[in-house]
Amino acid sequence: MRSIVKWFATGPDRPPIEDSDRVRRIFDKRRWRVFVWLIVGYGFFYTCRLSLSVAKKPMLDDGVLSVEQMGIIGAVLLYVYAFGKFFNGFLADRANIRRFMSMALFLSAIVNLLFGSANNFLLFAVLWAFNGWFQSIGSAPSVVSLCQWFSNRERGTRYGIWAGAHNIGEGLTFVGTALIVNMFGWRWGFWAPGMACIVVAIIMYINLSDRPETYGLPKVADYKQDYSAGKPSTESTGSQQLMVLKSPVVWVLGISSACMYMTRYAVNSWAIFYLQEGKGYELLEAASAMAAYPVFGLAGAIFSGVLSDRLFGSRRNVPALLYGLLLTGSLCLFYYSPPGMLIVDTIALGLFGFAIGGLVVFLAGLIAVDLMPIGAAGAVKGVIGLFSYLGAASQDWISGMLIERSKTVVGGVTSYQFDQAFFFWIGASIASMLLALIVWNKKPKE
Repeated sequence: MRSIVKWFATGPDRPPIEDSDRVRRIFDKRRWRVFVWLIVGYGFFYTCRLSLSVAKKPMLDDGVLSVEQMGIIGAVLLYVYAFGKFFNGFLADRANIRRFMSMALFLSAIVNLLFGSANNFLLFAVLWAFNGWFQSIGSAPSVVSLCQWFSNRERGTRYGIWAGAHNIGEGLTFVGTALIVNMFGWRWGFWAPGMACIVVAIIMYINLSDRPETYGLPKVADYKQDYSAGKPSTESTGSQQLMVLKSPVVWVLGISSACMYMTRYAVNSWAIFYLQEGKGYELLEAASAMAAYPVFGLAGAIFSGVLSDRLFGSRRNVPALLYGLLLTGSLCLFYYSPPGMLIVDTIALGLFGFAIGGLVVFLAGLIAVDLMPIGAAGAVKGVIGLFSYLGAASQDWISGMLIERSKTVVGGVTSYQFDQAFFFWIGASIASMLLALIVWNKKPKE
């Protein structure tokens, strides 16, 4: 066990490299590789997390699971994910990100291969719980690595682009996995992502990096001479993490993010099912409408970081409010548009994705990361991740229960109503926006 812990832990600092040209070459090369493979790797995490969302209708049609059972399985993943985010966020501040993150994706891929071969509800739930734990290691290590390799003035733009990676993964899932499920059946909706993620995990292991200091490089704030968020703290990692735990700002942002994640995962988990059952589309039609969600989500994430860095001096409050208003409006449009209007539904999902893309950047990490010590970035993501995914998990089983209880059977034909679920989702989006206003004028801590 001691050897395993040591293997995952960040390495010791090496003696500083004296040659400034060599420092620049190594820094720039590693920064580029880290940035690219954090984006690609984190995107592929989602293909092993959202596979169940695409396979729900075929599994329901085959009698493998009921709607309520699928809601429970989805909630199991998210509850485990929530506590895993908290625990692994604190570990990420002390971990070798290269090893920690790539191994997590590899193990999640193995779970997907096993899930696609299972038949029993209890086994499905247990496997998806393990998947939730391994998936929880994706986000915090990514943010820790970004903070290790990019300074404060660069971070908003880089964070926004990285956060768009989940839209890449969602797009691959909602379109690519949907095509595979449509052609080969629901089991391949788990086998194909699993096999792809094994390959990506190996490439990540080759290309990601530990902290700059473990290669004899300076801290990124010193390298870029960027002390806009204060000089790096000299306190221990544990002291900085304790500051995060005691911060009311982090708690408020965590609850705000939890409400936002209720709406986010409502669409992730139930939108394709709603488009099929509530609006009468075929699977590929529903998947084509959903494709707008990750595409515009990627744009929303990238634009959020650039917007806040360039137009608002790296302050995130005004753009976060604008994104919150768009989130609620797009969800209302998606609900109130009549069946058969595929273009309107596609537009609504695109606007929703754009809003979620930005809010995942702001509420789920960047605002709090900016306000807390950089040495505890993993702890920040862990605390907010705990709140976020407790909200997402609660949504999944509550939504499943509300949709199941609205079920009617007429002439042997089962139909579902989504009114109560949508009122719940829209209310959560409004609550998220109001909570975020509480920390409007907070300033960074050194």
